[in-house]
Amino acid sequence: MEKVGKKLAVLVGCNYENTPYRLHGCHNDVLAMRDVLVNRFGFDSQHIELLMDKSGSPIMPTGINIKKALNKMVDEAEQGDVLYFHFSGHGTLTGKKNQEEAIIPLDFNYITNVDIRKIVNRVPQGATFTILSDSCHSGGLIDKEKEQIGPSHHKPKNQELEKNSNNYVSVPNKSESASKSYYSKSKFIPHETILEHLTSLTNINTLNIGTHMLQLFGNDASVMFSLPQLELDLLKPLKQDEGILLSGCQANEECQDVGGIENENQAYGAFSHAILIVLEKNCDPISYKELVMKSRCVLENDEHIKTQHPCLYCSDENAQAIFLSQG
Repeated sequence: MEKVGKKLAVLVGCNYENTPYRLHGCHNDVLAMRDVLVNRFGFDSQHIELLMDKSGSPIMPTGINIKKALNKMVDEAEQGDVLYFHFSGHGTLTGKKNQEEAIIPLDFNYITNVDIRKIVNRVPQGATFTILSDSCHSGGLIDKEKEQIGPSHHKPKNQELEKNSNNYVSVPNKSESASKSYYSKSKFIPHETILEHLTSLTNINTLNIGTHMLQLFGNDASVMFSLPQLELDLLKPLKQDEGILLSGCQANEECQDVGGIENENQAYGAFSHAILIVLEKNCDPISYKELVMKSRCVLENDEHIKTQHPCLYCSDENAQAIFLSQG
């Protein structure tokens, strides 16, 4: 009998509680996705690692803890396995001249697109690694991955969507009174704000964020700040890989945290919520490309969302593959 591959997941929801950068929907995002992974996609709950900055959580979503969880998942992976990483939280650009993308863990120890590329390069042949990043500037989070849907992709107009019901997912309209009780907050912390925060911790007078990162986190800081450019260039994929990135927005855009002001249980990340809506309304298997296109439609028709265009980065073959499917 042919061996059936494992399904492994790392889910990270970071609300940055008790900080000026507070979000409200990130815990809800990953808890809802965990239920979908188990009930629809056949993941074993024992093979899902959940990291949230919630009181009583056994593992906090710091930079080193997130990277440890991802590396452990890749270490356990074999041919035929399905790996899934979901991040809901703040994102930023590194501020370096090339403006590299990064997600922001609880302790501000950036996980950059170079770190993600390094992890994806370790995925064994025949396994897939899907990343869903509901964070600002997340387009391009897998460094040098091929764009399938992104800035160069023509955004459908409402009229075109209405002609094809297969590409349209309606969002219930909120009443005017309900709309007033909802907020929409960017999941973005500016580079300058982070630099100011890190400077207060290191007391080093420099605009070089890498200096602060290395001072605070040492070898646990992003490899972007410790490796010379020549070695960073060697991290690029030498062949087609199995990394698949679903980003909540383009690299120059911001994702939104949306929800009820009076009830935090109603809060959600706009992209995570859109993906869940599409999956709920499409019970049959759905390709990565179709999933991202339909999530774009959901966001386009949500009155609480500012400009936000989900993207897909992966190989041509994986763009047409079934979302979280083995084989």
